[in-house]
Amino acid sequence: MSSYELTKTKMMQGVWEGIITGSGSERPEVEATYLGKVVDDVSLTENGPAGHWVLRVPIPRDAIADGVQTILITDKRDASQIGSMTMLAGEALDGDIRAELDLLRAELDMLKRAFRRHCLETM
Repeated sequence: MSSYELTKTKMMQGVWEGIITGSGSERPEVEATYLGKVVDDVSLTENGPAGHWVLRVPIPRDAIADGVQTILITDKRDASQIGSMTMLAGEALDGDIRAELDLLRAELDMLKRAFRRHCLETM
């Protein structure tokens, strides 16, 4: 389980931004994925005086679509999820249950990959 804490600050002009705390002076090793693919151009900038890191994740063009889209943010050291962002677009949705279901699917995919990697490493 990761010791990082991720707090969303804003999303503007196609870039999601959040603050990572709990790493001390150590640079966090994080990764953003959408549909199992790594999101390019993710940036992590230290804010020394404030004692945290600023994470910026550009929203992939593929993620701008009807329905519910989820981007996962994970700690690369132990493959644990430290945050996510969910976007809703298109026709009015029947409630947030779809967003929760999409998040569960994304988390299940992440767990399957981590379990398979664990099985390969322990053989």
